[in-house]
Amino acid sequence: MSDTIIEVSGLGKKFRMWEERADNLKTILIKFAQGNLSLRKKRYFQVLNNISFNIHRGEFVGIMGRNGAGKSTLLKLLCGIYQPSEGFIRVHGTIAPLIELGAGFHPELSGYENIFLNASVLGFGKKDIHKVFDAILEFSELKEYIYMPVKNYSSGMVLRLGFSVASHLTAPILIIDEILTVGDVTFQKKCLKRVHELHQSGKTIILITHDTAAIENHCKRCIVIDHQEKIFDGDAREGAAIYKKSLELSSTP
Repeated sequence: MSDTIIEVSGLGKKFRMWEERADNLKTILIKFAQGNLSLRKKRYFQVLNNISFNIHRGEFVGIMGRNGAGKSTLLKLLCGIYQPSEGFIRVHGTIAPLIELGAGFHPELSGYENIFLNASVLGFGKKDIHKVFDAILEFSELKEYIYMPVKNYSSGMVLRLGFSVASHLTAPILIIDEILTVGDVTFQKKCLKRVHELHQSGKTIILITHDTAAIENHCKRCIVIDHQEKIFDGDAREGAAIYKKSLELSSTP
């Protein structure tokens, strides 16, 4: 049996954009007089092109790319938020995305209620959460605030609760987006320790980041995306060096 947990083949993503939008009545009337019934013209913008790679069970893989390179779109494709325009993604297991933490929380509900709400959004039921509820609460360090409405939480408290929920679910794959900067320095170290515990327990970790030190210190493998294409897939330190070089080239006049 193959240990491949994520398959990405010929992946492409394009978005439809509209231009030449008529913004006044005179322009609209002229277009109709000319027989041009379309008020806007659509075009497609390619964000990713022909991306292929496999990720194996238990790997800790970093994905890097400059702003606009397409890595955020790749993240959303892996999580199922977007659908590919070309190619395919096959995921053999459940993903727990540690991205936009707390984005699914309802401000009027308490932290307690939002734990169950957030877990349900990620595809987990009440029984799953009851098994790890105490661990979530202890890790978040929010015990005395757990019955307070989330609208009264600070942004750091929301991030803590979001990280605690996602990192204690039973999903075999974790996708992390710059989440190593959660909260204060002490809690950041706690998050890093938790991520490594999860990796050591056999979970597959995908870290999407600009931080070359994080890639070098935590990953064995690095995939670099540039100009909408994969330009490197291999040793993490080598990948970090290639990413740095791409930044230098982009800043050269």
